[in-house]
Amino acid sequence: MAEHKTKLIEELDLFINARNPQGELGDKLLDWMTINHENLAQWGVSHLDISKDDIILDIGCGGGVNVERFLKMSENKVFGLDYSELAVKRSIQLNQTAVDEGRCEIIHSSVSEMPFEDESFDIVTAFESVYFWPDISNDLKEVRRVLKEDGIIFICNEAVPKKDDERQAELVELLDMNIYSDDELDEYLRQAGFSDVLCFLKEGPDSVTNEIITWICVIARK
Repeated sequence: MAEHKTKLIEELDLFINARNPQGELGDKLLDWMTINHENLAQWGVSHLDISKDDIILDIGCGGGVNVERFLKMSENKVFGLDYSELAVKRSIQLNQTAVDEGRCEIIHSSVSEMPFEDESFDIVTAFESVYFWPDISNDLKEVRRVLKEDGIIFICNEAVPKKDDERQAELVELLDMNIYSDDELDEYLRQAGFSDVLCFLKEGPDSVTNEIITWICVIARK
């Protein structure tokens, strides 16, 4: 029990600024996310049909690894957006060549009021970031605004609500975050004007850690 408590405290120390990574702990957190979310990202993207002409925006781009991924999948411009100045800096560094070539742009902004014209993107993605969106109902409407007609929103999370999960409860309280079920995301998306909502779940032991996981991926169309 004591060992579990110590591990939980260490995790909370690392994740304490997950909403807006800053400083040394923010650097460590972005490194942790890049490594530990890779399997999740690969699984989620396997459900996403990306063409070479798609213009893509990744909201909550973190260290930029998914921006880098999309640059390899699309020949068009890829954008990243993050509320954290540190994440923007790290994402630019990782994708510096594409930034210099004009194929990539990383923006420091909030999802609630994005500095893009209406109907700018074919695909908007959000990996592990909707937990922290200030107002998911209005923020999804903002995403819909910047999507082209028939454009796609893609949400990928490693967490769904779990009763009696001590670690999850601690993180929710510490970070003031919201963890959504598939039904909740479906409802929010439809209320925001999206249609053709598809939800994918992956449940079972993780291939690396052997911990029981429940991953969720939701795709909807404007």
